[in-house]
Amino acid sequence: MIPQSQFEREQAALWRAYRNALDVLERSGRAGKLHSFPRQFQRICTHYALARSRGYSPGLVEALSDLVQRGYRQLYRKRIPWLATTLDFLRGEFPRTLRRHRNLFYLSAALLFGPLLAMGWATYENGTLVYSLLEADQVAELESMYDPANREPGRPREADTDFAQFGFYILNNVRIAFQLFAGGLFLGLGSLFFLSFNGLVFGAVAGYLTQLGYGESFWTFVSSHAPLELTAILIAGTAGLLLARALLAPGRRRRLHALQANAREGVKLIVGAMVMLILAALIEAFWSGSPLPKALKLGFGLLWWVLLLLYFSRAGRPDEG
Repeated sequence: MIPQSQFEREQAALWRAYRNALDVLERSGRAGKLHSFPRQFQRICTHYALARSRGYSPGLVEALSDLVQRGYRQLYRKRIPWLATTLDFLRGEFPRTLRRHRNLFYLSAALLFGPLLAMGWATYENGTLVYSLLEADQVAELESMYDPANREPGRPREADTDFAQFGFYILNNVRIAFQLFAGGLFLGLGSLFFLSFNGLVFGAVAGYLTQLGYGESFWTFVSSHAPLELTAILIAGTAGLLLARALLAPGRRRRLHALQANAREGVKLIVGAMVMLILAALIEAFWSGSPLPKALKLGFGLLWWVLLLLYFSRAGRPDEG
C-alpha cells in the first residue's frame, strides 16, 4: 500500500488545481469555462475512496470529503434558466392572469380614462384648469419640453442624456406602479385615488398642450410609448384592486388567506407590468424624442395598440384552463 505521505505528494498538484477551480466556481458560477472540472471531480472522488479504504489519517479523509461535497454542490446545483423562465411567463401565465381578472382591469380603465377624458376636454376649453393640478413651474417646464422649437421634445430637465432620461422614466413609472399596487392594501382607496389622479393629470397635460398649439409635438412624442405605459399602469391598478377585493369581499375564505392568494396573482401582474414599463421607458428615451418622421412614430404607436390587444386576448390560450 502506498504510504500517505507519498500519496499526498503525488496528488498535491491535482488537489491544488481542483481547489482553484472550486474557488472560481463558488465566486462566479461560470462552469462553462472549466471543462476539466468534471474529470477532476471524478478523480477527487476516487482519492477520497482510496483514503478511506487505506485507512489514511482522519484529517486527510475529512479534507477530501470536504472537496467532494463542495464539488458535488457546484457540479449538480440547480441552475435556473432565468431568461427562458421569464419568456415562458410572458408567453403564458402573464396574459392568462390578466384575463382571469379582466373585470378589475376594465374597472381600472374606467377609473383612469374617465377622469383623463373629462379633464382633457375641460382643460382644452379652459387652459387655466391645469394650474389646479400642477404648479406654475411644472407647467412652464411642460411648455418648454413640448415647444415645437425644442429639438429634444419630452426630455425633462433632470436628464441631460438619453441614458439619464431612461433612468428618469424608469423611476417615475415604477413609482406610479407600486403606488397603485400598494394602494390596494388601504381597502382599495389608494388604488382608486392614484388611478383617478393620474388620469386627471394626464388629461390636464394633454388638453392644455393641445389648446396651446403644442398638440402635434406632444401627441407625436407620446404616441410610441403610451400604449405600453398606459396598459402597464392599468395592470398595476388591477393588481392593487385584487388586494382590495381580498379585504372587502374574501368570500368563504378568511381575509388573510384571501389576501395571500390574491397577492400571488397581483405579483404576477406587477412583474409583467414592470417588464412593460421598462420597455416603454426604452422607447420613450431612445425613440419618442428622435428626429424620425411623425407618421412613422404615430404608426408605431398604433401598431403597439394592435399587438397588445392580440397579445392579451390570445397569448397562452392553448394551455388555459
